Amino acid sequence: MSSTVIIKQPKHTLSVLVKHNLNTLSRIIGIFSSKGFELDSVTFASEAEPGMARMTITTRGDEKTVEQINKHLYNVVDVLKVINLTHKKSIERELAIIKVSTAKAGRPEIMLIAQAFKAKVIDITSDKLALEVTGNTDKVDAMIEVLKPYGIVAMSRTGSVALKREFQGAVNIN
Repeated sequence: MSSTVIIKQPKHTLSVLVKHNLNTLSRIIGIFSSKGFELDSVTFASEAEPGMARMTITTRGDEKTVEQINKHLYNVVDVLKVINLTHKKSIERELAIIKVSTAKAGRPEIMLIAQAFKAKVIDITSDKLALEVTGNTDKVDAMIEVLKPYGIVAMSRTGSVALKREFQGAVNIN
């Protein structure tokens, strides 16, 4: 009897500057679909400059795979710039809204968990709390794991948004 070992490929974050065009989004998704590239998350939103948009794509693969993805992205007409943020100093955040049942445990316990993760309570009913948490993916994943035993009723996540960090010194922000 042999056991299969699954090796999880490293995560890569790509910041893609494009002309604001929903066809561009569909073409880029098509690249991942047709070439079999793994896609963890995609965000697409207007950029500060009118007519421009930024996509943040998180994917998994080795360096050669990410190099192939970059080449394919640059073949899309409306793609202007692709930055692989994986090995650069960057700012990356994700947002999750999590509805938790308060029937099994007391509301104060869940409120303490929210406080520990610096999450906000954004909706309260007699039997549920809705929490908003922002941070890196690890923080969001950790909060979800801690809340699972209480009963997650519903959840929505944005996926990562990221930009290259301009400041290269050390910052201690609490």
